[in-house]
Parts: sequence; structure tokens; C-alpha cells
Amino acid sequence: MELRFETRGSDSPWVDIVWTCTSERVTEMTSVAAARWGLVFWEHEGRAYAGVSGPESRTGTAPVPEGATFTGIEFALGTSLRAVRTQTLVDGGIELPDTTRRTFRLDGTRWEIPGPDDAEALVGHLVRSGIVARDALVAEVLRGQRPAVSGRTVERRFRTATGLTQGAVRQIERARTAATMLAGGDPVADVVAKLDYFDESHLARALRTYVGRTAGQLRDGAGGAIALDLAQRATS
Repeated sequence: MELRFETRGSDSPWVDIVWTCTSERVTEMTSVAAARWGLVFWEHEGRAYAGVSGPESRTGTAPVPEGATFTGIEFALGTSLRAVRTQTLVDGGIELPDTTRRTFRLDGTRWEIPGPDDAEALVGHLVRSGIVARDALVAEVLRGQRPAVSGRTVERRFRTATGLTQGAVRQIERARTAATMLAGGDPVADVVAKLDYFDESHLARALRTYVGRTAGQLRDGAGGAIALDLAQRATS
């Protein structure tokens, strides 16, 4: 009973990761908080589907069609869809209509469904068509720069572009990193120190809120199917 995840990074400034997943004897999974929105394509029992996944502010559970295969594109922070406000996607998403095994419809245009190696080509087309945009100010903030606008303006622009506050993004990213480190065998005390948690209780609360696992479950691979590539650190 498992989800078989594989992820890779991208050299595109518009894409964070590309992932694939196969569900084997799984009907439910633990979803993990995520700071980025994405496109996801899947096939199940001969039918094809496509959707837009939103950022997730907390952990939860989600149904999984058994025997389905997925390909997903997670977009870089600060990118957004022209037709959908990112804030409306938080803790949700939308299924795209009129999807076939070869094509899907987005923002009034039909596009070819990509394979894992074709993701950047699709994103390039979406960018050139103006369907995917990016807030340059958010990119500056993420690079550690200080834009010449007020802090309130930065926070408003950041939340508009990402659907989340800067603080929420930092907490989510830190918890996901902690989960991967723990699954890779790092001692709890080392994770606390390296990721600047106050103490082990602070880490435990973060894992409970954003990952849905304890440190022991992550170490032992227990707790059932989870929407996170916990082998990524060991193979990257």
C-alpha cells in the first residue's frame, strides 16, 4: 500500500519541481501543506483528467483513485494564472473541463498534455501566451532583496501572488524540509538545530500541523500513504 513518488527539479525560473506518482492499493493519503500551486494530470480506468491544485496551508487527508498515474508541475512562488486568483485556490483547486487523453483546456485554449520531460515546454507556451504571469517583486523578496516599497505593500503583493503570507510560506517550507530530513535518518536534535526550531516540541507541533506525521513515523516510514517524496533527499 503506497504512493510511488518521483520528483525532479527544473532549470526553468517558472517551475519549482515536476513530479510523477502511481497509486498502488491506496484509497486515501495524507496531504502535506504546500506553498505552491500547480497543474496536475492523471489517468484512471481509461479516463484522463486535468486540474489546478492550490497551495495548502495545513495537512489533511485526501482520497486517491487506486491504480491512477499522475504527472504534476509545481510552479515557482510568485507565479500565477491569469484566469484564476491564487488566493481562491488555497486549500482547494479546480478540475479542468473537457480533458481528453491527449489535450486539456485552460483559459479558453486547448493544450497538449505533457509528459514528465515535456513540462517546461508547456510552461513556456503558457508564459508566452500570457496565461501564466509572475510578480517580479515577489521574486526579489525571495532572493533576499528589499524592494523600494513599504512592508505592507510587499506583504499584500506577496499574498496576492502566492495566496499565503511570507511567514506561512517559511513555516511550510521548513516543515517539509524537516520531514525529508527525518525520513532520511537525521536525528531529531539535529533537525531542530539545523532548521532553527526552538525545541523538539516546537518541531513536533510543526510536523503535526503541516505534515501530519510524528518524527517517529517519518523515521519508520509509518502512518500510511503520504503526498511527499520522502526519498528525494537520499536520491538528489
